[in-house]
Amino acid sequence: MPTYVRTDKCDGCKGQDKTACMYICPHDLMKLDRDGSETGHAMRAFNQEPEQCWECYSCVKICPQQAIEARHYADIVPLGGMVQPLRGSDSIMWTIKFRNGTLKRFKFPIRTTPEGSIDCYGGKATADMAKIAEPGFFNHMEQNGYRPGNPAELIRK
Repeated sequence: MPTYVRTDKCDGCKGQDKTACMYICPHDLMKLDRDGSETGHAMRAFNQEPEQCWECYSCVKICPQQAIEARHYADIVPLGGMVQPLRGSDSIMWTIKFRNGTLKRFKFPIRTTPEGSIDCYGGKATADMAKIAEPGFFNHMEQNGYRPGNPAELIRK
């Protein structure tokens, strides 16, 4: 279900150019209402298109004020239940409150890779853009040893 921001908890990430939820949202749905003209709450973030939410929980996990929650499915968290993550520097603690009041907590380590440190191509050679229009460019012998299939090599019974 889509996320929503609890305006009583949100502080707009202390008035920075971009809030944490705006930075992390893969669908670019979070927005900061600077003057309160859109929501009536100045310097508070909000989900500008809830129906487009991917339900990835990225904004919920990254919010430093724990101001973002998700409207959960009735079969997962029915009638008064709650799921809330608390992100630390090396782990995420999930707190689940069931409708009978029982609390359960789960702690999971997180991977913290510095931004820009991943080698996207894994040491592979970059593509020769001069050959991009040639037929078979992506499956000729020079590309990782792959070649077009040969129908005579098919197994027939």
